Amino acid sequence: ESAQRTLHRLNPDIHVIGLPRRLSDAELGAEAERADVVLDCSDNFATRFAVNTACVKAQTPLVSGAVIRFEAQLAVFDARLPDSPCYHCLYPDTPEAELEQTCARNGVIAPLPGMIGSFQALEAMKVVLGIGPRAAGRLRVFDAITLEWHVLRLPKHPQCPACSADRSAPHR
Repeated sequence: ESAQRTLHRLNPDIHVIGLPRRLSDAELGAEAERADVVLDCSDNFATRFAVNTACVKAQTPLVSGAVIRFEAQLAVFDARLPDSPCYHCLYPDTPEAELEQTCARNGVIAPLPGMIGSFQALEAMKVVLGIGPRAAGRLRVFDAITLEWHVLRLPKHPQCPACSADRSAPHR
């Protein structure tokens, strides 16, 4: 609610919807359908997978940002593009121990969330305005120790349970 008020004070012409509660899958899907773009800033895999699934079904672009320890990740997933992977393509067979990682458990170097949030905002503006090169299909990884970005190409997983044409296919 505080962020909603602050954003409205900064720009009274925008429409910000605050959702200060946990959403069901159906509610999450409905919100994804209403959005022009979704920014996932969560700190756990379960939420990220749920947001991804909602965005894939709604065909709504997803700008994902993640931070843990001294590393940050930024990716755009756009189900409107036939060759764009989704978040689940990035983490298809993640071990249970990794799925339990959160910022609270592993720590985060303080400047990184703000940095990645700013980059997410830039990517969201590019998606909404349709400007700049498409970022979908790439994972940007920032190393806060070396201050270097690494860009990795992400292929669409042909048997992804979230975004493949045959969602019933076994995932390998």
